Amino acid sequence: MHKILIIDDEKPTLAMFRLFLGAYGFEVLTAENGEEGLDVFQREKPPIVLTDIKMPGMDGIEVLGRIKEIDPHTEVIVITGHGDMDLAIKALNLDATDFINKPIRKQDLDNALNRAGERIRLARNKVEEVAVTSQDDKGIIDIQGNVTSRSEPYLQKAFEQASSHKGGLLLRFSDNASINGAGIAILTQLLLDTRKREIPLAISGLSDNFRKVFDIVGITKLAPVFASQEEALSSLSRP
Repeated sequence: MHKILIIDDEKPTLAMFRLFLGAYGFEVLTAENGEEGLDVFQREKPPIVLTDIKMPGMDGIEVLGRIKEIDPHTEVIVITGHGDMDLAIKALNLDATDFINKPIRKQDLDNALNRAGERIRLARNKVEEVAVTSQDDKGIIDIQGNVTSRSEPYLQKAFEQASSHKGGLLLRFSDNASINGAGIAILTQLLLDTRKREIPLAISGLSDNFRKVFDIVGITKLAPVFASQEEALSSLSRP
């Protein structure tokens, strides 16, 4: 059973989380403010934390930073206001691994928890986040798990290998992929370098959350995003 910590100053929201996450089999820990949340985190060391961003006193951004200082491998999912992408991106720059919007929809919560659980499994099994394959004359870079500054040498090597295929380069994201601010910066630079070499680019498989982030930071202007691998590969074949 995974422990999970929920930090939110709204008691009805905490009650909702206790109900849902308890039914999912989690051992649910709760805290009504940032200071209490940090105390619970240091005592219980849950692998997954959900924290509201906007709280009186210590807000979710500070909570996120403090938790990452204690254990950088913790899956911290921040809860933002609906459409508040600036805060979501700020949280990703501080190594949040995902975000969900208020009002919280069950499907969004399920998806975020599934992605976090899969990333924990990949980390425990020491599965590589980046791998290169090919199809026909196209290079494919598979990306999963948490992409951070630690991923830079692996991404650079993958781009070098995949770019040797003349038919273009596809970035194929797993739905569990998470990219923090440093990972986004590295990926942006590699895509810019690849575009200068006039190598066709495409992206597939992004979760809805990171598709929104990629739109905002301009990555989708460097490499178009497609819903399916087939569409993405087909786009690379077009003159």
